[in-house]
Amino acid sequence: MLVPLAGAVALAVLLGVAAFVIFNRDHDCSGGKLPLRVVATPDIQPALNKIAGNYNKAMHSIDSKCVDVTVAKEAAARTANALAAGKATADFWVADSSLLMETMRTTPAGKALPETEGSIATSPVVLAAAKSAAAKLSGSLTPSWSGMIAAANVANVDGPGKKVRVLALDPQKNSAGLAALLAAAGTAKEAGQDKALVGALKELSGQMASDSTALLASLTVKSGSKVPVGVTSEQAIYAHNTKKPEAPVVALYPEEGTLSLDYPVTILTKDAATLKAAADFKQALTTESAVKILHEAGFRTTDGKAGATLSKEKGFTPETPPALNPPDGATVARMVQTWSRLNLGTRLLTLLDVSGTMALPVTGTGMTRMQAIGKIATEGLSLFPADSELGVWTFSTHLDGRGKDWKELVPVGPLTESLNGTLRKDLLVKQLTTTQAKATGDTGLNDTLKAAYTEMIKTYQQDKINTILILTDGAGNDDPDGGIKNPAILKFLQETYNPKRPVSIILIAFGPDAAPGKQQMDALAKATGGEAYIAKNILQVRDFFLQGMERRLCSPNCDG
Repeated sequence: MLVPLAGAVALAVLLGVAAFVIFNRDHDCSGGKLPLRVVATPDIQPALNKIAGNYNKAMHSIDSKCVDVTVAKEAAARTANALAAGKATADFWVADSSLLMETMRTTPAGKALPETEGSIATSPVVLAAAKSAAAKLSGSLTPSWSGMIAAANVANVDGPGKKVRVLALDPQKNSAGLAALLAAAGTAKEAGQDKALVGALKELSGQMASDSTALLASLTVKSGSKVPVGVTSEQAIYAHNTKKPEAPVVALYPEEGTLSLDYPVTILTKDAATLKAAADFKQALTTESAVKILHEAGFRTTDGKAGATLSKEKGFTPETPPALNPPDGATVARMVQTWSRLNLGTRLLTLLDVSGTMALPVTGTGMTRMQAIGKIATEGLSLFPADSELGVWTFSTHLDGRGKDWKELVPVGPLTESLNGTLRKDLLVKQLTTTQAKATGDTGLNDTLKAAYTEMIKTYQQDKINTILILTDGAGNDDPDGGIKNPAILKFLQETYNPKRPVSIILIAFGPDAAPGKQQMDALAKATGGEAYIAKNILQVRDFFLQGMERRLCSPNCDG
């Protein structure tokens, strides 16, 4: 009886020794630790940190050193800036979107960036609303990118924006914000909504939250009569609801489809041993246990499959949402540039025609031309953020003493600046709505334009779009007492315009007298990289404000 027992003991000892040898061969830490520094965006960092903890406990060995993974939290834009400056310290980077990587590759520093090595999770970008307010959106806003554009379009005064306020994330700092704009822009292009998109972008630039946490929190705070709707990632909504179950938010999936954050991996280290460790940890991120952790944090798999956390009961749609075609690098770069140019500061001097014909009635409106143009110009003020610098002159003939055809009503300056106890913005509204036409006045446009252009060149500001806006009934230059003739003002503008310090002219004419002067109007505008428009009806002026805004995107090379 002892012989078999002794044999069994010996076999157990041998098996134990073999297991010990095999374990230590695969988990040999005799050489110490091999640090792997991972940096990840704040949304996915907690899940990766948990995966890294399990990975470290399993004692993964590379060249007799156990890999020691640490996962730091850092916004993707900040890491990107550090990389561009050559100051990044990470070995392994998990950004939130390939869109950011595409943007980086268009820069000189980004050209040396290693290629990404696939993604580890996804989260679709969606619209979001407080659960308590979502029902109020019925009939006002269809969950779609086109609906978002309509609601945010500042020029669509009678649209869904009367009942809905759209909040955005800064696309220069947040990948979900960039993805939302790219999805909206692609939808707008297909639907021919370019002007509406410009109006929406201008409005959204003034309705931005610092990050998804702040955006989602603001959706649940009642403020005014409009229902707030935001744009963020599905996972951000899940994280918000987990932390604040008393103020839940629901995801609204755009009917056209959407773009997703895809959490690409970029291995930055060049050290041979650390490269092996990075490859091993990357493989660990695809294991069943790692996918489970990511699912529990509200992420989807790389093919869009959701875990149990994204259930209908919790306000989500578990099915994979339709995907829009991802934009290429050039498209991403254009959107970033578009956003930057639209949000450059504004210096705008408006020249308001107050000649006698402006007192004539506009058929079917109950208003004079003066009143109609004043009303639309007042609406146009809403296109400009608070840091804009605006002013207004009127022009006719002999307005400010004999021989001077213009009068400065409000000097160009910040809208929020106080002039004699009144904010400039309020003063502009007052002047635009109360100014009367001069019954006996002619149209001394050319003399006025030379004076205005000289002033704007003299006070030019490099960090702003400098523009002269002419609002007239289209009679052109009519100055019986003399003044500058058409060829002379055109020559002046051609000689004075500097494309490196551009001051552009936008000319909007309204009325039956506009068409005969269109050729000269075009010449004046084109000489400064601007544009001239004739409105067939007063409502068209709103569109022309937006078209003028669109030219900010290409100035000073819009026509060449």
